[in-house]
Amino acid sequence: MKKLTLILGFSLVMLLSAFQTQSFAQTKKANLELDSLAKPYHPEADAQKDIDSLVVLAKKENKNIIIQAGGNWCIWCLRFNNFIHQNSKIANLLKDNFVYYHLNYSPENKNDAVFNKYAAGKGEEYGFPFFIVMDSDGKVLFTRESGSLESGKGYDENKVMGFFSEWLPKK
Repeated sequence: MKKLTLILGFSLVMLLSAFQTQSFAQTKKANLELDSLAKPYHPEADAQKDIDSLVVLAKKENKNIIIQAGGNWCIWCLRFNNFIHQNSKIANLLKDNFVYYHLNYSPENKNDAVFNKYAAGKGEEYGFPFFIVMDSDGKVLFTRESGSLESGKGYDENKVMGFFSEWLPKK
């Protein structure tokens, strides 16, 4: 009986170790991707001052503004940023028609006043990332969640192009 209890105890320890190792491997894999992507969000930034500057620039260049709300902790936020920079069709559309900003939301800086001004409650409603589209006068035209733009572990070019194309500035 002692031998059976010892064998069962040892088996249980091995089984739990295997689960813990698998869980650690999955966490490590996700962290490797997160660590490998550019970090475009800046918790230390004065977001309102930055947005005010964007409005001046957008007016001067006759462009609209896209604000991508999220944080460097958010894998989907970083994937979207990577996607729009790696896809030349989307990158060119953005460069020619929009000024783009990454509005930080993180434990270090939740930017409550800015979120309340431009997209009150949208982080809770949509999750992150989400988008705020503004005209060159700084007026919010639209807010949009990002989940419907996804495809697998990334984003769908046609859906993203369609979204941005809806909000091209009037020229």
